[in-house]
Amino acid sequence: MIVVTAPTGQIGSKLVATLLQRREPLRLVVRDPGKLPAGVRDRAEIVVGSHRDRDVLDRALDGAGALFWLMPADATASSPYEAYVSASIPGADAVVRHAVPRVVVVSALGRGSGIYAGHVSASHAMEDLFRSTGAHLRALALPAFMDNFLRQAAGIGAGVLSGTLPAGFATPWIATEDIAALAAGYLLDRAWTGQDTVDVLGGEDLSHHDIAEILTDVLGAPVAYRPGDRAAVERFLVGRGFSEAMARSVTDMDVAGERGINNGTPRTAGNTTPTTFREFAVEVIKPAVVAAGR
Repeated sequence: MIVVTAPTGQIGSKLVATLLQRREPLRLVVRDPGKLPAGVRDRAEIVVGSHRDRDVLDRALDGAGALFWLMPADATASSPYEAYVSASIPGADAVVRHAVPRVVVVSALGRGSGIYAGHVSASHAMEDLFRSTGAHLRALALPAFMDNFLRQAAGIGAGVLSGTLPAGFATPWIATEDIAALAAGYLLDRAWTGQDTVDVLGGEDLSHHDIAEILTDVLGAPVAYRPGDRAAVERFLVGRGFSEAMARSVTDMDVAGERGINNGTPRTAGNTTPTTFREFAVEVIKPAVVAAGR
């Protein structure tokens, strides 16, 4: 039995689809089962509730052979460590109580860099929490997601790409489809042992200038990168309901990105995933931009 947390998110939904194609017994921890496709609800066991809840996890991990752990950051938390580490303690406790043999954790690049990075640093601490359980563990250390550009579909359609990194600063990007495929491989494999961080660099390193040029080509209309102000981003996030600490954590993560926290691992064939940004722009961003402009 494979247990999947956050099965309705960008990564989890794709992971569930992949595992169901392999006819794996699945147990999904979800607050609102109505957000799952009907075909998923019919084929997987559903545990209703939050994976921050001890009782929910006791039901979910009973007899589990593997756990996929993804902790979405609580925007209202008092700190990123509360959002990632404190919220994950019930999960680590349940792994021990139920002797779950294998855990796959979503983490971030930059472990051991010595750079404070808000959400990223907290995800590294969450990784350590699950290491302390003694379970066999693979922590997927990831860069920024290509999918995050979907939040800008309307702006991109109007010809503007926003961000706060310098225009020419190149950094790794990954598609969540590739993350799901990687996680599925580990969850389906019963042979691996030990604990390890798996650095993954996505398809390629690109700057926002590079990304704007690709979008211009794919959309057939000019897209220009417009650098923003981090203080303005913090104010915007607080206005959207973020705690001040979590808004600051977002900008701390961005500053760490500019300091190179995602650029410390040499790129190899083994840590490069298949999807390029051009492919992603054609298959995912362009349809989203067209839909946003209707």
